[in-house]
Amino acid sequence: MKRLIECVPNFSEGRDLTIIKAITDQIESVEGIRLLDVDPGAATNRTVVTFVGEPEAVTEAAFRGVKKAAELIDMRHHKGAHPRMGATDVLPLIPIAGITLEECAILARQLGKRIADELHIPVYAYEAAAFKPERKNLAVCRQGEYEGLAKRVSSDEEGPDFGKAAFDEHIAKTGATAVGARDFLIAVNYNLNTTSTRRANAIAFDVREKGRPEREGNPITGKIKKDAAGNPVMIPGSLKACKAIGWFIDEYKIAQVSMNLTDISVTPLHIAFDEVCKKAQERGVRVTGAEIVGLIPKRTLIEAGKYFLQKQQRSCGIAESEIIRIAVKSMGLDDLKPFDPKEKIIEYLLEEDRPARLTDMSCEAFAEETASESPAPGGGSISAYMGALGAALGTMVANLSAHKAGWDDRWEYFSERAEKGQRYLVALNALVDEDTQAFNQIMDALGMPKKSDSEKQQRMEALENATRYATEVPLRTMKCALQVFDLLEDMIQEGNPNSVSDAGVGVLAVRAAILGAHLNVRINAAGLKDRTIAEELVNESDAIADMAIRKEAELLAIVKEKIG
Repeated sequence: MKRLIECVPNFSEGRDLTIIKAITDQIESVEGIRLLDVDPGAATNRTVVTFVGEPEAVTEAAFRGVKKAAELIDMRHHKGAHPRMGATDVLPLIPIAGITLEECAILARQLGKRIADELHIPVYAYEAAAFKPERKNLAVCRQGEYEGLAKRVSSDEEGPDFGKAAFDEHIAKTGATAVGARDFLIAVNYNLNTTSTRRANAIAFDVREKGRPEREGNPITGKIKKDAAGNPVMIPGSLKACKAIGWFIDEYKIAQVSMNLTDISVTPLHIAFDEVCKKAQERGVRVTGAEIVGLIPKRTLIEAGKYFLQKQQRSCGIAESEIIRIAVKSMGLDDLKPFDPKEKIIEYLLEEDRPARLTDMSCEAFAEETASESPAPGGGSISAYMGALGAALGTMVANLSAHKAGWDDRWEYFSERAEKGQRYLVALNALVDEDTQAFNQIMDALGMPKKSDSEKQQRMEALENATRYATEVPLRTMKCALQVFDLLEDMIQEGNPNSVSDAGVGVLAVRAAILGAHLNVRINAAGLKDRTIAEELVNESDAIADMAIRKEAELLAIVKEKIG
Protein backbone atom coordinates (compact mmCIF):
# COMPACT_ATOMS: atom_id res chain seq x y z
CA MET A 1 0.00 0.00 0.00
CA LYS A 2 1.21 3.47 -0.86
CA ARG A 3 2.13 5.51 2.23
CA LEU A 4 0.28 8.82 2.25
CA ILE A 5 0.18 11.65 4.75
CA GLU A 6 -1.61 14.95 4.69
CA CYS A 7 -0.12 18.23 5.86
CA VAL A 8 -2.26 21.24 6.80
CA PRO A 9 0.00 24.20 7.59
CA ASN A 10 -1.64 27.47 8.67
CA PHE A 11 0.25 30.55 7.45
CA SER A 12 -0.27 33.97 9.04
CA GLU A 13 -1.21 35.72 5.81
CA GLY A 14 -4.72 35.71 4.37
CA ARG A 15 -4.85 38.94 2.37
CA ASP A 16 -1.84 39.17 0.09
CA LEU A 17 -2.41 36.53 -2.58
CA THR A 18 1.07 37.09 -4.01
CA ILE A 19 2.68 35.94 -0.76
CA ILE A 20 0.30 32.97 -0.48
CA LYS A 21 1.10 31.93 -4.06
CA ALA A 22 4.86 32.16 -3.44
CA ILE A 23 4.51 29.83 -0.43
CA THR A 24 2.33 27.28 -2.24
CA ASP A 25 4.69 27.37 -5.25
CA GLN A 26 7.46 26.22 -2.94
CA ILE A 27 5.26 23.42 -1.61
CA GLU A 28 4.38 22.29 -5.13
CA SER A 29 8.03 22.40 -6.21
CA VAL A 30 8.54 19.02 -4.52
CA GLU A 31 7.91 16.08 -6.84
CA GLY A 32 5.03 13.84 -5.80
CA ILE A 33 3.13 16.53 -3.88
CA ARG A 34 -0.55 17.12 -4.57
CA LEU A 35 -1.83 20.52 -3.47
CA LEU A 36 -5.47 19.93 -2.53
CA ASP A 37 -6.71 23.20 -1.10
CA VAL A 38 -5.71 26.80 -0.37
CA ASP A 39 -8.20 28.57 1.89
CA PRO A 40 -7.31 32.21 2.71
CA GLY A 41 -9.30 34.27 5.20
CA ALA A 42 -9.09 38.05 5.16
CA ALA A 43 -10.59 38.61 8.62
CA THR A 44 -8.37 36.00 10.28
CA ASN A 45 -5.41 37.05 8.08
CA ARG A 46 -4.59 33.38 7.83
CA THR A 47 -4.41 30.78 5.07
CA VAL A 48 -5.00 27.06 5.57
CA VAL A 49 -3.13 24.99 2.97
CA THR A 50 -3.74 21.27 2.45
CA PHE A 51 -1.44 18.95 0.52
CA VAL A 52 -0.75 15.21 0.42
CA GLY A 53 2.01 12.89 -0.70
CA GLU A 54 4.44 10.27 0.52
CA PRO A 55 6.10 11.05 3.86
CA GLU A 56 9.52 12.14 2.56
CA ALA A 57 7.98 14.42 -0.06
CA VAL A 58 5.51 15.96 2.40
CA THR A 59 8.13 16.79 5.03
CA GLU A 60 10.37 18.37 2.39
CA ALA A 61 7.47 20.40 0.95
CA ALA A 62 6.48 21.52 4.45
CA PHE A 63 10.03 22.67 5.16
CA ARG A 64 10.14 24.70 1.94
CA GLY A 65 6.79 26.29 2.76
CA VAL A 66 7.96 27.26 6.25
CA LYS A 67 11.17 28.71 4.82
CA LYS A 68 9.34 30.86 2.27
CA ALA A 69 6.79 32.03 4.85
CA ALA A 70 9.62 33.10 7.14
CA GLU A 71 11.10 35.16 4.30
CA LEU A 72 7.86 36.90 3.27
CA ILE A 73 5.75 37.28 6.44
CA ASP A 74 6.74 39.74 9.17
CA MET A 75 4.93 38.90 12.40
CA ARG A 76 5.76 42.32 13.86
CA HIS A 77 3.03 43.77 11.64
CA HIS A 78 0.52 40.89 11.73
CA LYS A 79 -3.05 41.43 12.91
CA GLY A 80 -5.93 38.98 12.61
CA ALA A 81 -8.91 37.49 14.41
CA HIS A 82 -7.36 34.02 14.83
CA PRO A 83 -4.89 33.11 17.61
CA ARG A 84 -1.32 32.87 16.17
CA MET A 85 2.33 32.91 17.16
CA GLY A 86 4.31 32.58 13.95
CA ALA A 87 4.54 33.12 10.20
CA THR A 88 3.87 29.39 9.94
CA ASP A 89 1.61 29.10 12.95
CA VAL A 90 0.83 25.38 13.04
CA LEU A 91 2.04 22.49 10.91
CA PRO A 92 0.32 19.15 11.56
CA LEU A 93 1.06 15.83 9.81
CA ILE A 94 -1.96 13.54 9.43
CA PRO A 95 -1.89 9.82 8.51
CA ILE A 96 -4.00 9.00 5.45
CA ALA A 97 -2.89 5.54 4.24
CA GLY A 98 -0.17 2.99 5.02
CA ILE A 99 1.26 4.92 7.98
CA THR A 100 0.40 5.26 11.67
CA LEU A 101 -0.10 8.31 13.84
CA GLU A 102 2.96 7.28 15.85
CA GLU A 103 5.10 7.25 12.70
CA CYS A 104 3.78 10.69 11.80
CA ALA A 105 4.74 11.91 15.27
CA ILE A 106 8.35 10.79 14.69
CA LEU A 107 8.37 12.60 11.33
CA ALA A 108 6.94 15.74 12.97
CA ARG A 109 9.70 15.81 15.57
CA GLN A 110 12.35 15.36 12.88
CA LEU A 111 10.80 18.14 10.84
CA GLY A 112 10.56 20.42 13.87
CA LYS A 113 14.23 19.91 14.67
CA ARG A 114 15.22 20.66 11.07
CA ILE A 115 13.16 23.88 11.06
CA ALA A 116 14.84 25.01 14.27
CA ASP A 117 18.36 23.98 13.21
CA GLU A 118 18.33 25.31 9.65
CA LEU A 119 15.85 28.19 9.79
CA HIS A 120 16.41 29.25 13.42
CA ILE A 121 12.68 29.29 14.12
CA PRO A 122 11.57 28.13 17.60
CA VAL A 123 9.40 25.02 17.38
CA TYR A 124 6.89 23.59 19.83
CA ALA A 125 5.97 19.92 19.35
CA TYR A 126 2.24 19.37 19.91
CA GLU A 127 -0.54 16.76 19.80
CA ALA A 128 0.88 13.24 19.20
CA ALA A 129 4.41 14.65 18.74
CA ALA A 130 4.41 16.44 22.12
CA PHE A 131 7.31 15.76 24.52
CA LYS A 132 5.30 17.10 27.47
CA PRO A 133 1.76 15.87 28.21
CA GLU A 134 0.36 19.38 28.55
CA ARG A 135 1.70 20.32 25.12
CA LYS A 136 -0.63 17.86 23.43
CA ASN A 137 -2.99 20.84 23.68
CA LEU A 138 -2.12 23.41 21.01
CA ALA A 139 -3.49 26.21 23.19
CA VAL A 140 -0.78 25.49 25.78
CA CYS A 141 1.95 25.74 23.13
CA ARG A 142 0.46 28.98 21.78
CA GLN A 143 -0.26 30.53 25.20
CA GLY A 144 0.23 34.28 25.09
CA GLU A 145 0.34 34.09 21.27
CA TYR A 146 2.97 36.03 19.35
CA GLU A 147 2.96 38.87 21.86
CA GLY A 148 4.04 36.51 24.64
CA LEU A 149 6.98 34.94 22.78
CA ALA A 150 9.59 37.42 23.96
CA LYS A 151 9.30 36.04 27.50
CA ARG A 152 8.83 32.40 26.53
CA VAL A 153 11.41 31.45 23.87
CA SER A 154 14.40 31.52 26.22
CA SER A 155 12.57 30.04 29.23
CA ASP A 156 13.51 26.58 30.51
CA GLU A 157 9.91 25.91 31.53
CA GLU A 158 7.94 27.56 28.72
CA GLY A 159 10.54 27.57 25.96
CA PRO A 160 10.24 25.66 22.70
CA ASP A 161 11.14 22.00 22.25
CA PHE A 162 13.57 22.94 19.48
CA GLY A 163 15.42 26.21 18.96
CA LYS A 164 15.40 27.77 22.41
CA ALA A 165 17.10 31.17 22.05
CA ALA A 166 17.04 34.79 23.07
CA PHE A 167 14.25 36.79 21.45
CA ASP A 168 16.06 38.63 18.64
CA GLU A 169 15.07 40.45 15.44
CA HIS A 170 14.95 37.21 13.47
CA ILE A 171 12.50 35.53 15.88
CA ALA A 172 10.57 38.79 16.16
CA LYS A 173 9.98 38.55 12.40
CA THR A 174 9.25 34.80 12.09
CA GLY A 175 7.63 34.07 15.43
CA ALA A 176 7.42 30.42 16.51
CA THR A 177 5.84 27.36 14.90
CA ALA A 178 3.94 24.43 16.38
CA VAL A 179 4.74 21.18 14.54
CA GLY A 180 2.76 18.08 15.39
CA ALA A 181 0.92 14.95 14.33
CA ARG A 182 -2.77 14.40 14.76
CA ASP A 183 -5.74 12.54 13.41
CA PHE A 184 -8.11 14.29 11.03
CA LEU A 185 -9.43 17.54 12.53
CA ILE A 186 -12.40 19.47 11.22
CA ALA A 187 -12.28 23.25 11.41
CA VAL A 188 -15.77 24.73 11.13
CA ASN A 189 -17.27 28.17 11.73
CA TYR A 190 -20.96 28.53 12.62
CA ASN A 191 -22.58 31.66 11.19
CA LEU A 192 -24.84 33.56 13.60
CA ASN A 193 -27.56 36.13 13.00
CA THR A 194 -25.83 38.53 15.36
CA THR A 195 -22.85 40.87 15.36
CA SER A 196 -22.18 40.29 19.06
CA THR A 197 -18.82 38.67 19.79
CA ARG A 198 -19.91 38.36 23.40
CA ARG A 199 -22.94 36.26 22.40
CA ALA A 200 -20.79 34.15 20.09
CA ASN A 201 -18.27 33.55 22.86
CA ALA A 202 -21.03 32.59 25.28
CA ILE A 203 -22.29 29.95 22.85
CA ALA A 204 -18.72 28.73 22.29
CA PHE A 205 -18.21 28.36 26.06
CA ASP A 206 -21.53 26.49 26.32
CA VAL A 207 -20.39 23.77 23.91
CA ARG A 208 -16.59 23.49 24.08
CA GLU A 209 -15.16 20.72 26.21
CA LYS A 210 -13.14 23.13 28.34
CA GLY A 211 -16.28 25.12 29.16
CA ARG A 212 -16.08 28.33 31.18
CA PRO A 213 -14.77 29.37 34.62
CA GLU A 214 -17.20 29.03 37.50
CA ARG A 215 -17.82 32.38 39.23
CA GLU A 216 -19.01 33.43 42.64
CA GLY A 217 -22.33 35.26 42.65
CA ASN A 218 -22.86 36.87 39.26
CA PRO A 219 -22.10 34.21 36.56
CA ILE A 220 -20.65 36.85 34.24
CA THR A 221 -18.86 39.39 36.43
CA GLY A 222 -18.38 37.44 39.65
CA LYS A 223 -14.98 36.43 40.99
CA ILE A 224 -13.61 33.24 39.39
CA LYS A 225 -13.56 30.30 41.79
CA LYS A 226 -10.20 28.59 42.35
CA ASP A 227 -9.37 25.07 43.47
CA ALA A 228 -6.89 24.14 46.20
CA ALA A 229 -4.00 24.46 43.73
CA GLY A 230 -5.12 27.92 42.68
CA ASN A 231 -6.44 26.87 39.27
CA PRO A 232 -9.79 28.13 37.98
CA VAL A 233 -12.72 25.79 38.56
CA MET A 234 -14.26 25.08 35.17
CA ILE A 235 -17.85 24.30 34.17
CA PRO A 236 -17.42 21.83 31.25
CA GLY A 237 -19.22 22.43 27.98
CA SER A 238 -21.57 19.96 26.34
CA LEU A 239 -19.31 18.61 23.58
CA LYS A 240 -16.28 16.37 23.99
CA ALA A 241 -13.21 16.71 21.72
CA CYS A 242 -14.29 20.25 20.87
CA LYS A 243 -12.47 23.58 21.04
CA ALA A 244 -14.34 26.79 20.29
CA ILE A 245 -14.21 30.58 20.50
CA GLY A 246 -16.46 33.39 19.31
CA TRP A 247 -15.41 36.21 17.00
CA PHE A 248 -16.70 38.86 14.61
CA ILE A 249 -15.89 38.49 10.93
CA ASP A 250 -15.77 41.89 9.26
CA GLU A 251 -15.72 40.26 5.80
CA TYR A 252 -19.26 38.93 6.36
CA LYS A 253 -20.38 41.42 9.03
CA ILE A 254 -21.49 38.61 11.35
CA ALA A 255 -20.31 36.88 14.51
CA GLN A 256 -19.28 33.24 14.32
CA VAL A 257 -18.55 30.37 16.67
CA SER A 258 -15.20 29.06 15.42
CA MET A 259 -14.71 25.39 16.30
CA ASN A 260 -12.13 22.62 15.97
CA LEU A 261 -13.49 19.09 16.25
CA THR A 262 -10.42 17.13 17.30
CA ASP A 263 -11.99 13.65 17.27
CA ILE A 264 -14.94 13.24 14.92
CA SER A 265 -15.57 9.71 16.18
CA VAL A 266 -16.41 11.27 19.57
CA THR A 267 -18.24 14.38 18.33
CA PRO A 268 -19.28 14.20 14.67
CA LEU A 269 -19.92 17.40 12.73
CA HIS A 270 -23.72 16.97 12.60
CA ILE A 271 -23.96 16.50 16.37
CA ALA A 272 -21.85 19.63 16.93
CA PHE A 273 -24.03 21.57 14.49
CA ASP A 274 -27.25 20.62 16.25
CA GLU A 275 -25.76 21.41 19.66
CA VAL A 276 -24.56 24.86 18.58
CA CYS A 277 -28.05 25.50 17.12
CA LYS A 278 -29.62 24.47 20.44
CA LYS A 279 -27.34 26.62 22.60
CA ALA A 280 -27.68 29.57 20.23
CA GLN A 281 -31.49 29.35 20.37
CA GLU A 282 -31.38 29.35 24.18
CA ARG A 283 -29.62 32.72 23.93
CA GLY A 284 -32.01 34.14 21.35
CA VAL A 285 -29.57 33.64 18.49
CA ARG A 286 -29.98 31.58 15.32
CA VAL A 287 -27.36 29.62 13.37
CA THR A 288 -27.80 30.53 9.70
CA GLY A 289 -25.23 28.10 8.34
CA ALA A 290 -21.71 26.77 8.71
CA GLU A 291 -18.40 27.25 6.95
CA ILE A 292 -15.90 24.40 6.56
CA VAL A 293 -12.29 25.61 6.68
CA GLY A 294 -9.98 23.47 4.56
CA LEU A 295 -11.01 19.94 3.59
CA ILE A 296 -13.28 17.34 5.10
CA PRO A 297 -13.41 13.51 4.98
CA LYS A 298 -16.26 12.12 2.90
CA ARG A 299 -17.59 9.98 5.74
CA THR A 300 -18.31 13.12 7.78
CA LEU A 301 -20.84 14.38 5.24
CA ILE A 302 -22.23 10.90 4.58
CA GLU A 303 -22.89 10.45 8.32
CA ALA A 304 -24.40 13.94 8.51
CA GLY A 305 -26.63 13.43 5.49
CA LYS A 306 -27.96 10.13 6.85
CA TYR A 307 -28.51 11.71 10.26
CA PHE A 308 -30.70 14.46 8.80
CA LEU A 309 -32.52 12.03 6.49
CA GLN A 310 -33.36 9.83 9.48
CA LYS A 311 -34.70 12.84 11.37
CA GLN A 312 -37.02 13.40 8.40
CA GLN A 313 -37.92 9.68 8.37
CA ARG A 314 -36.55 9.42 4.85
CA SER A 315 -34.66 6.54 3.24
CA CYS A 316 -30.87 6.65 3.49
CA GLY A 317 -30.47 4.27 0.57
CA ILE A 318 -29.96 7.01 -2.00
CA ALA A 319 -26.95 7.97 -4.10
CA GLU A 320 -23.87 9.22 -2.30
CA SER A 321 -24.10 12.57 -4.09
CA GLU A 322 -27.68 13.04 -2.83
CA ILE A 323 -26.74 12.20 0.75
CA ILE A 324 -23.96 14.80 0.60
CA ARG A 325 -26.34 17.39 -0.88
CA ILE A 326 -28.72 16.82 2.05
CA ALA A 327 -25.81 17.34 4.48
CA VAL A 328 -24.74 20.57 2.75
CA LYS A 329 -28.27 22.00 2.79
CA SER A 330 -29.06 20.81 6.33
CA MET A 331 -26.04 22.54 7.82
CA GLY A 332 -26.02 25.52 5.46
CA LEU A 333 -22.50 24.83 4.26
CA ASP A 334 -23.26 27.03 1.25
CA ASP A 335 -24.60 29.91 3.37
CA LEU A 336 -21.72 32.34 2.77
CA LYS A 337 -20.25 30.97 -0.46
CA PRO A 338 -20.79 27.97 -2.77
CA PHE A 339 -19.80 24.57 -1.39
CA ASP A 340 -18.44 22.26 -4.09
CA PRO A 341 -17.97 18.71 -2.75
CA LYS A 342 -15.39 18.02 -5.48
CA GLU A 343 -13.24 20.82 -4.06
CA LYS A 344 -13.86 20.25 -0.35
CA ILE A 345 -13.94 16.46 0.13
CA ILE A 346 -10.47 14.98 0.36
CA GLU A 347 -11.34 11.62 -1.23
CA TYR A 348 -12.81 13.33 -4.31
CA LEU A 349 -9.67 15.39 -4.77
CA LEU A 350 -7.48 12.31 -4.52
CA GLU A 351 -9.69 10.51 -7.05
CA GLU A 352 -8.76 13.01 -9.74
CA ASP A 353 -5.51 11.12 -10.29
CA ARG A 354 -7.17 7.77 -10.91
CA PRO A 355 -7.57 6.39 -14.45
CA ALA A 356 -10.88 6.91 -16.23
CA ARG A 357 -13.49 4.24 -15.51
CA LEU A 358 -16.07 2.64 -17.75
CA THR A 359 -18.74 3.55 -15.21
CA ASP A 360 -17.85 7.23 -15.62
CA MET A 361 -19.18 7.05 -19.19
CA SER A 362 -22.68 7.93 -20.30
CA CYS A 363 -24.95 5.01 -21.16
CA GLU A 364 -24.54 5.85 -24.85
CA ALA A 365 -20.74 6.07 -24.67
CA PHE A 366 -20.51 2.79 -22.74
CA ALA A 367 -22.67 1.03 -25.34
CA GLU A 368 -20.57 2.46 -28.18
CA GLU A 369 -17.34 1.42 -26.47
CA THR A 370 -18.72 -2.09 -26.06
CA ALA A 371 -19.72 -2.16 -29.73
CA SER A 372 -16.24 -1.15 -30.92
CA GLU A 373 -13.65 -3.56 -32.32
CA SER A 374 -11.87 -3.63 -28.95
CA PRO A 375 -12.46 -6.95 -27.09
CA ALA A 376 -12.97 -5.13 -23.79
CA PRO A 377 -15.34 -4.26 -22.26
CA GLY A 378 -16.94 -7.57 -23.06
CA GLY A 379 -19.38 -10.06 -21.65
CA GLY A 380 -17.92 -10.01 -18.13
CA SER A 381 -18.25 -6.24 -17.74
CA ILE A 382 -21.72 -6.27 -19.27
CA SER A 383 -22.76 -9.02 -16.84
CA ALA A 384 -21.58 -6.97 -13.88
CA TYR A 385 -23.43 -3.93 -15.22
CA MET A 386 -26.63 -5.97 -15.64
CA GLY A 387 -26.28 -6.94 -11.97
CA ALA A 388 -25.83 -3.28 -11.03
CA LEU A 389 -29.02 -2.39 -12.93
CA GLY A 390 -30.89 -5.16 -11.11
CA ALA A 391 -29.68 -3.80 -7.77
CA ALA A 392 -30.63 -0.28 -8.86
CA LEU A 393 -34.20 -1.37 -9.64
CA GLY A 394 -34.56 -3.09 -6.26
CA THR A 395 -33.21 0.01 -4.54
CA MET A 396 -35.59 2.24 -6.47
CA VAL A 397 -38.60 0.21 -5.30
CA ALA A 398 -37.33 0.38 -1.71
CA ASN A 399 -36.97 4.16 -1.86
CA LEU A 400 -40.41 4.60 -3.45
CA SER A 401 -41.91 2.40 -0.75
CA ALA A 402 -40.14 4.28 2.05
CA HIS A 403 -41.74 7.52 0.86
CA LYS A 404 -45.19 6.12 0.06
CA ALA A 405 -48.04 7.99 1.72
CA GLY A 406 -49.57 5.97 4.55
CA TRP A 407 -46.49 3.78 4.94
CA ASP A 408 -44.64 6.14 7.31
CA ASP A 409 -44.39 3.48 10.02
CA ARG A 410 -42.38 1.25 7.63
CA TRP A 411 -39.81 3.74 6.35
CA GLU A 412 -36.97 2.19 8.38
CA TYR A 413 -37.63 -1.27 6.90
CA PHE A 414 -37.37 0.05 3.37
CA SER A 415 -34.46 2.39 4.18
CA GLU A 416 -32.40 -0.56 5.44
CA ARG A 417 -33.04 -2.47 2.22
CA ALA A 418 -32.33 0.56 0.05
CA GLU A 419 -28.97 1.00 1.80
CA LYS A 420 -28.22 -2.68 1.19
CA GLY A 421 -29.13 -2.18 -2.46
CA GLN A 422 -26.77 0.78 -2.73
CA ARG A 423 -23.92 -1.40 -1.42
CA TYR A 424 -24.66 -4.05 -4.07
CA LEU A 425 -24.86 -1.34 -6.72
CA VAL A 426 -21.45 0.10 -5.79
CA ALA A 427 -19.83 -3.37 -5.65
CA LEU A 428 -21.20 -4.46 -9.02
CA ASN A 429 -20.29 -1.17 -10.68
CA ALA A 430 -16.71 -1.67 -9.46
CA LEU A 431 -16.72 -5.16 -11.00
CA VAL A 432 -17.60 -3.63 -14.40
CA ASP A 433 -14.13 -2.06 -14.53
CA GLU A 434 -12.37 -4.86 -12.70
CA ASP A 435 -13.48 -7.41 -15.27
CA THR A 436 -11.97 -5.34 -18.07
CA GLN A 437 -8.79 -4.85 -16.02
CA ALA A 438 -8.57 -8.62 -15.55
CA PHE A 439 -8.80 -9.16 -19.31
CA ASN A 440 -6.09 -6.54 -19.86
CA GLN A 441 -3.79 -8.41 -17.45
CA ILE A 442 -4.10 -11.51 -19.64
CA MET A 443 -3.18 -9.45 -22.69
CA ASP A 444 -0.20 -7.96 -20.85
CA ALA A 445 1.00 -11.45 -19.90
CA LEU A 446 0.66 -12.65 -23.49
CA GLY A 447 2.80 -9.73 -24.59
CA MET A 448 5.72 -10.61 -22.29
CA PRO A 449 9.02 -11.70 -23.92
CA LYS A 450 9.60 -15.44 -24.36
CA LYS A 451 13.07 -15.81 -25.85
CA SER A 452 14.93 -17.43 -22.96
CA ASP A 453 13.80 -20.26 -20.68
CA SER A 454 13.66 -17.79 -17.80
CA GLU A 455 11.44 -15.40 -19.77
CA LYS A 456 9.20 -18.27 -20.84
CA GLN A 457 8.79 -19.37 -17.21
CA GLN A 458 7.97 -15.82 -16.06
CA ARG A 459 5.49 -15.40 -18.89
CA MET A 460 3.80 -18.72 -18.11
CA GLU A 461 3.46 -17.84 -14.40
CA ALA A 462 2.12 -14.38 -15.20
CA LEU A 463 -0.39 -15.83 -17.65
CA GLU A 464 -1.58 -18.44 -15.15
CA ASN A 465 -2.03 -15.80 -12.43
CA ALA A 466 -3.84 -13.43 -14.80
CA THR A 467 -6.12 -16.22 -16.04
CA ARG A 468 -7.02 -17.25 -12.51
CA TYR A 469 -7.78 -13.61 -11.64
CA ALA A 470 -9.92 -13.29 -14.78
CA THR A 471 -11.85 -16.38 -13.66
CA GLU A 472 -12.32 -15.20 -10.07
CA VAL A 473 -13.67 -11.75 -11.01
CA PRO A 474 -16.83 -12.99 -12.81
CA LEU A 475 -17.32 -15.51 -10.00
CA ARG A 476 -17.39 -12.57 -7.58
CA THR A 477 -19.93 -10.92 -9.87
CA MET A 478 -22.10 -14.04 -9.60
CA LYS A 479 -21.86 -14.11 -5.79
CA CYS A 480 -22.71 -10.45 -5.42
CA ALA A 481 -25.57 -10.56 -7.92
CA LEU A 482 -27.03 -13.62 -6.19
CA GLN A 483 -27.48 -11.54 -3.02
CA VAL A 484 -29.54 -9.00 -4.96
CA PHE A 485 -32.29 -11.62 -5.33
CA ASP A 486 -33.03 -11.28 -1.58
CA LEU A 487 -33.54 -7.53 -1.96
CA LEU A 488 -35.79 -8.03 -4.98
CA GLU A 489 -37.82 -10.72 -3.21
CA ASP A 490 -38.46 -8.36 -0.30
CA MET A 491 -39.57 -5.65 -2.71
CA ILE A 492 -41.85 -8.02 -4.66
CA GLN A 493 -43.47 -9.25 -1.45
CA GLU A 494 -43.51 -6.06 0.65
CA GLY A 495 -42.80 -3.11 -1.64
CA ASN A 496 -45.06 -0.62 -3.35
CA PRO A 497 -47.41 -2.82 -5.45
CA ASN A 498 -47.36 -0.24 -8.25
CA SER A 499 -43.64 -1.01 -8.73
CA VAL A 500 -43.77 -4.80 -8.68
CA SER A 501 -43.02 -4.92 -12.43
CA ASP A 502 -39.83 -2.87 -11.81
CA ALA A 503 -38.70 -5.44 -9.26
CA GLY A 504 -39.55 -8.16 -11.83
CA VAL A 505 -37.30 -6.51 -14.42
CA GLY A 506 -34.63 -6.42 -11.71
CA VAL A 507 -34.99 -10.19 -11.35
CA LEU A 508 -34.44 -10.66 -15.10
CA ALA A 509 -31.40 -8.38 -15.01
CA VAL A 510 -29.84 -10.27 -12.09
CA ARG A 511 -30.44 -13.64 -13.77
CA ALA A 512 -28.74 -12.32 -16.93
CA ALA A 513 -25.85 -11.02 -14.82
CA ILE A 514 -25.29 -14.38 -13.12
CA LEU A 515 -25.62 -16.54 -16.22
CA GLY A 516 -23.46 -14.15 -18.25
CA ALA A 517 -20.74 -14.13 -15.60
CA HIS A 518 -21.06 -17.93 -15.45
CA LEU A 519 -20.07 -18.17 -19.12
CA ASN A 520 -17.00 -16.04 -18.39
CA VAL A 521 -15.96 -18.22 -15.46
CA ARG A 522 -16.13 -21.34 -17.63
CA ILE A 523 -14.28 -19.92 -20.64
CA ASN A 524 -11.50 -18.42 -18.51
CA ALA A 525 -11.18 -21.51 -16.33
CA ALA A 526 -10.55 -23.54 -19.48
CA GLY A 527 -7.24 -21.71 -19.86
CA LEU A 528 -5.93 -22.61 -16.39
CA LYS A 529 -3.08 -25.10 -16.14
CA ASP A 530 -4.02 -25.95 -12.56
CA ARG A 531 -7.06 -28.13 -13.25
CA THR A 532 -7.86 -28.64 -9.56
CA ILE A 533 -8.36 -24.90 -9.09
CA ALA A 534 -10.22 -24.67 -12.40
CA GLU A 535 -12.63 -27.41 -11.38
CA GLU A 536 -13.32 -25.81 -7.99
CA LEU A 537 -14.13 -22.45 -9.60
CA VAL A 538 -16.36 -23.99 -12.28
CA ASN A 539 -18.25 -26.19 -9.78
CA GLU A 540 -18.93 -23.19 -7.54
CA SER A 541 -20.16 -21.13 -10.49
CA ASP A 542 -22.37 -24.00 -11.74
CA ALA A 543 -24.12 -24.17 -8.36
CA ILE A 544 -24.77 -20.40 -8.34
CA ALA A 545 -26.10 -20.49 -11.91
CA ASP A 546 -28.54 -23.26 -10.98
CA MET A 547 -29.74 -21.27 -7.96
CA ALA A 548 -30.25 -18.20 -10.15
CA ILE A 549 -32.44 -20.09 -12.61
CA ARG A 550 -34.60 -21.49 -9.80
CA LYS A 551 -34.82 -18.12 -8.05
CA GLU A 552 -35.80 -16.30 -11.23
CA ALA A 553 -38.67 -18.73 -11.90
CA GLU A 554 -39.89 -18.51 -8.30
CA LEU A 555 -39.86 -14.69 -8.16
CA LEU A 556 -41.34 -14.11 -11.61
CA ALA A 557 -44.25 -16.37 -10.70
CA ILE A 558 -45.01 -14.10 -7.72
CA VAL A 559 -44.68 -10.99 -9.88
CA LYS A 560 -47.11 -12.33 -12.47
CA GLU A 561 -49.57 -13.30 -9.74
CA LYS A 562 -49.43 -9.79 -8.23
CA ILE A 563 -49.84 -8.15 -11.61
CA GLY A 564 -52.81 -10.43 -12.32
